[in-house]
Amino acid sequence: MKVIIIGGTGTIGAAVAGELSSRHEVLIASRTRGDIICDIASEESIRHLFEKAGKFDAVVVTAGDVHFENFSKMTDAKYRIGLNHKLMGQVNVVLIGREYIQPNGSFTLTSGILSHDPVRAGSSASMVNGAVDSFVKAAAIELTQGIRVNAVSPTLVAESAAAFGSYFYGFEAIPVQQIALSYVKSVEGLQTGQIYQAGY
Repeated sequence: MKVIIIGGTGTIGAAVAGELSSRHEVLIASRTRGDIICDIASEESIRHLFEKAGKFDAVVVTAGDVHFENFSKMTDAKYRIGLNHKLMGQVNVVLIGREYIQPNGSFTLTSGILSHDPVRAGSSASMVNGAVDSFVKAAAIELTQGIRVNAVSPTLVAESAAAFGSYFYGFEAIPVQQIALSYVKSVEGLQTGQIYQAGY
């Protein structure tokens, strides 16, 4: 298979690429480096990615910005960071990508544990993650040609704990290689409309 990993230079994306590259052709996309440059906040950039990549069999998205801040200081603009990037960025990967993906291909998106286990300063992440999960469940029942869509919902990744651990007191940090296996299950399996809870 040809697998595109958007966010493939990040902690989770690189681990997923490592798991899949021995069996599949893997193309890495990110905002700054990789085989193809892509910013999922831009529909034009997403379309450029797929046109440059050509026909493909699977897309994994491990990219998506959200803003962490105490609820008392959140604003419309701060919520729209997550809405425009992590939510609609991933939705648009599916909307545009369905024009290019091979029959029986798959999309794997990323949500997160905060959809149902919220933390202080994480209201944007909780909102966006929940929306991604709901989108996947609904889109899965209407995609045609055997195309599948799932989401992976990771807990705190051990390799990212230094950067994000202060938001996740009481959460068990899980090695990224374990998290990556849920993405592999989505890409190489047959299920659709699933939310794979990775590490919890």
